[in-house]
Amino acid sequence: MPPSTNPSVRLTFATALLCLTTACTTPPPIDRATLQRQVTETETAFAHTMATRDHAAFTRFLADDTVFFSGPAPLRGKAAVATWWKRYYDKPEAPFSWKPEKVEVLDDGTLALSSGPVFDETGKAVASFTSVWRQESPGVWRIIFDKGCNCP
Repeated sequence: MPPSTNPSVRLTFATALLCLTTACTTPPPIDRATLQRQVTETETAFAHTMATRDHAAFTRFLADDTVFFSGPAPLRGKAAVATWWKRYYDKPEAPFSWKPEKVEVLDDGTLALSSGPVFDETGKAVASFTSVWRQESPGVWRIIFDKGCNCP
């Protein structure tokens, strides 16, 4: 029987091919520094939407299932958060701003936490925020939880 039709040779070849394919699809190790930089840049771009008064851009950073602790009760879902936050984008001047100071990423690279100060319109630190981000695809982070604290 020629080698190409020998079941044992075909099985060995198929196993080798499967091993090579699996080796090629194994994800690279998590580079936490790169992910922290991505989240810092994402949070900074998210904050920039307030400075530029771009509510539509703000909305694009929200996960569909996001939860914000902005009002008297948690705001659940992208639409509810976008509607509530629209009031902060209506006037020509931003009522506040924020920036990330600390960012941590889980070892598996799926979730991250960012926190930092919130400033009033004069630039005075008046509060702080904490946000949780989920990586939805490589390099794409969406906010899933957000909570401010009236403590600088």
